[in-house]
Amino acid sequence: MPFYRYQCEDCGEEIEAFQKMSDEPLTICPACGGHLKKLVNNVGVVFKGGGYYSTDSKKPSASKSSSKPSTSTSKSE
Repeated sequence: MPFYRYQCEDCGEEIEAFQKMSDEPLTICPACGGHLKKLVNNVGVVFKGGGYYSTDSKKPSASKSSSKPSTSTSKSE
């Protein structure tokens, strides 16, 4: 069940309510009895997989670390 945010149009108080999606929205402010307005919440969305920006969910490539030629400094006698 999601949290819903409401703001009173009269006193400006914000409240959160834990409600089912099928429940009727709240309409009366518990602080002053004024009219409540439902606020839109920000939602975190993560797109994974191909077809999106190249920087999203990109695995580091192994070719960057192996692109330098290896040099050996050992002496053989």
